[in-house]
Amino acid sequence: MAYGQVVVGPPGSGKTTYCNGMSQFLRLIGRKVAVVNLDPANDELPYECAVNIEELIRLEDVMAEHSLGPNGGLVYCMDYLEKNIDWLQSKLQPLAKDHYFLFDFPGQVELFTLHSNAKNVIHVMTNKWDYRLTAVHLVDAHLCSDPGKYVSALLLSLSAMLHLELPHINVLSKIDLIESYGKLAFNLDFYTDVQDLSYLQNHLDQDPRSAKYRKLTKSLCELIEDYSLVSFTTLNIQDKESVMDIVKLIDKSNGYVFAGIEGNINEFNKIAAGPLDWDYYRNAAVQEKYFKEESSNEENDVSE
Repeated sequence: MAYGQVVVGPPGSGKTTYCNGMSQFLRLIGRKVAVVNLDPANDELPYECAVNIEELIRLEDVMAEHSLGPNGGLVYCMDYLEKNIDWLQSKLQPLAKDHYFLFDFPGQVELFTLHSNAKNVIHVMTNKWDYRLTAVHLVDAHLCSDPGKYVSALLLSLSAMLHLELPHINVLSKIDLIESYGKLAFNLDFYTDVQDLSYLQNHLDQDPRSAKYRKLTKSLCELIEDYSLVSFTTLNIQDKESVMDIVKLIDKSNGYVFAGIEGNINEFNKIAAGPLDWDYYRNAAVQEKYFKEESSNEENDVSE
């Protein structure tokens, strides 16, 4: 059983920066991390890449050979990856026993809202390979400064949640820069908790360009509230406490923090029902010890 994160989000939301910062942080707290680049358009990687899709297929080659644009080329690459999933398995299998995975996916939103190729790849990992993955959906915090863009971000987040069918955490990235985008119409809690969107609709009606779409905006806001699934947590990738809070959420959602305590139902219930600030460091240490022992036992079995 392997654990990890599926990092998704629109272009410019900071996925590659997130993978770089998160991998460094996880190594500092004692985890073996393998960053897997599944974005064939990402040719400048700031992090040490354990597996790179460019070894299988390159976007530039696809665009030149099939006369496709960037969007069509990315869809083709994801289709090709799905059909050659054995290649990915052969690359990940040696790492799965003791590494924590960060999957850096492309930023094309259609891949996670309309097309099924990326979803099928993820489902093979979770259903056939027994990977425990959490989708981390990044949204640039500057969208909060524009009510129309914020509603679009909510719809995109909701669509990705329903399409991927994974434990899902929506993240407002670059939160340290939010003040530079202009004054927010409401407190930050309004945007992270996705509170009563009728207030946001009233704010939109003050814009002459948006007023004529009043009925559409109302219907979209009601749709988001009817599902009542979307909320955000904030992230400053340069702040270790901010990153730690994200790690706690992810470890709880994909079950990493429960590994090694299956026999202790009281401990299990304490963590499952507990608040975000449970005694994480003690439990995290248990997990690291558990995975090291598992890895050591497998090596001993091989040597015998």
